[in-house]
Amino acid sequence: MTSYVAYARVSTAKQGRSGLGLEAQQAAIAAYVKAGDTLLAPTYVEVESGKRTDRPELANALRHAKLTGATLLVAKLDRLSRNVRFLLTLLESGVDVAFCDLPQVSGAMGRFMLTQMAAVAELEAGLISERTKAALAAAKERGAVLGGFRGVKVDPAQGLAERQRRAEDFAGRVRQEVESLKAQGATSLRDIATKLNERGIKTRRGGEWSAVQVSRVMAE
Repeated sequence: MTSYVAYARVSTAKQGRSGLGLEAQQAAIAAYVKAGDTLLAPTYVEVESGKRTDRPELANALRHAKLTGATLLVAKLDRLSRNVRFLLTLLESGVDVAFCDLPQVSGAMGRFMLTQMAAVAELEAGLISERTKAALAAAKERGAVLGGFRGVKVDPAQGLAERQRRAEDFAGRVRQEVESLKAQGATSLRDIATKLNERGIKTRRGGEWSAVQVSRVMAE
């Protein structure tokens, strides 16, 4: 079972109003979702040029996916971006991405995706290896003994700081979602809590939202 947040893009305002291209994308998304999977509402529809990377609806869709642990589902690869650098940045964002026109990684498009993803992974591995070797060589020159336990103790404050950082990061993403809901007409804390629950967004402890919890996270 997989949860999906759907994203569609049309190139012009005229296409957005007429549904030209959009209906086909929505049909592809609906056909991709299997029995037992969940398609979270809403479907985020962008009316943007493919050359731009500042896409507010894509940002909203990514935030929704991060908050719910869902996979971003795009009808067509070229609907997302023709900019390879932007695409690779998105793939590294921590959100799983699926394309309806790539149900199986095969053919020229599949090789393209695999090549790009492999290139990024290879680069990362190479850089990590180089940094590790350089750090070990520098430590050896300083006379440090490599390997074995060197009496390093874990600072409990570091664990607390990390938990606080994660809590603040989560609260920040929720506040962005709340502001988006307000812009769409949600007028009360109860309305906002209901919308968050409808979108499948859980509290930090995995529960349902209430007006009180929305108030607390907004005050953090």
